[in-house]
Amino acid sequence: MKPHETRRASKAYVVGVGMTRFEKPETRDWQYWDMAKEAGTAALVDAGIDYAQVQQVPVGYCFQPSTAGQRAVYELGLTGVPVYNVNNNCATGSTALMMARQFVEGGAADCVLALGFEKMSRGALGGGGADGGAADFRTSPVARHYGVMAAAHGFEMSPPTAQIFGNAAREHMDRYGTTEAQLAAVGAKNHRHSVNNPYAQFQDPYTVEEILAAKTIHRPLTKLQCSPTSDGSAAAVVVSERFVESHGLGDRAVEIVAQAMTTDTEESFASGTCVDAVGQPMSRAAAQQVYEASGLSAADLDVIELHDCFSINELLTYEALGLCGEGESGKLVESGATTYGGRWVVNPSGGLISKGHPLGATGLAQAAELTWQLRGEAGERQVEGARTGLAHNIGLGGAAVVTLLRR
Repeated sequence: MKPHETRRASKAYVVGVGMTRFEKPETRDWQYWDMAKEAGTAALVDAGIDYAQVQQVPVGYCFQPSTAGQRAVYELGLTGVPVYNVNNNCATGSTALMMARQFVEGGAADCVLALGFEKMSRGALGGGGADGGAADFRTSPVARHYGVMAAAHGFEMSPPTAQIFGNAAREHMDRYGTTEAQLAAVGAKNHRHSVNNPYAQFQDPYTVEEILAAKTIHRPLTKLQCSPTSDGSAAAVVVSERFVESHGLGDRAVEIVAQAMTTDTEESFASGTCVDAVGQPMSRAAAQQVYEASGLSAADLDVIELHDCFSINELLTYEALGLCGEGESGKLVESGATTYGGRWVVNPSGGLISKGHPLGATGLAQAAELTWQLRGEAGERQVEGARTGLAHNIGLGGAAVVTLLRR
């Protein structure tokens, strides 16, 4: 077998999802265990099962202390089941989902609850991600990545994460002629999508012109094309085929057809570009593994939730997922191909830019949105006829997780 392949004792299905509304930090009086209880309970209710039936619980978060997973899960019940605390920077939520799938597919459990949450502070995320952005980048988990940036672009006073992605945008513009208006079109699309999402942190539409006129965070990225810090939680119940059949959950079940996680290789650093350092090669490799395992391709997808932490990363991900050729992503978003009425609907939830980005919850919120879409339960943001969906979640440092779901 290849390193990314595993033997499957069972297919894995998502049968229940839930999430809180994503909130601006320090605006709602709650603790992380409150939000986890809200999301976890919603997922269990959606599946029609009791917490006592859950056999394993991977819990993702980045900014809370060790065993915060137990503190959160104990709000759902004290059943003594294993709880795994997961931290993989911005890919944390999808990493918890991947663990749940592996438990089920490997035959270790028939019913797993994947839970993610984050209680964050206001302001820009530090360059070290969950380590708060250590002043000495030599000790940071992302030292190698920022070393690439510093060598190519120097180091400015703008927020480090916006800086490395902003520099990736400059490279893309220089190499392919991508325009600031095309980058802003990503933000305009995702803010427009979020208007119909009651779980989104922001629900206001903006024009391309308004996005371009917003405060510059790191040229060419303005505030309205950068994901905010957020509080919130999301959860998914993942079960075996046997559990689906024995509990009559066929009408709720969405199959995890294929899933892959990749980490950095030499390709991330060899070119000396921020485009590669922020993870485009990881995303491309994960997508290729998922397409190979499923026998599907980008042409088979109906709806996509991808990691638009900054507008440039949505464009880079279009290319990595095979929605277009290298350097063609600016024209793709400008053409309307990635919104309602186009070839795919990308980030119908509003994405990270408008829905919000509580690190530990983001990947599971993507899974929740796709589950609702594939069941036909997404209300005013429903993608007509959606049957196949793909989630893409990436964390600098690094990890990329791609998940293909089918109804």
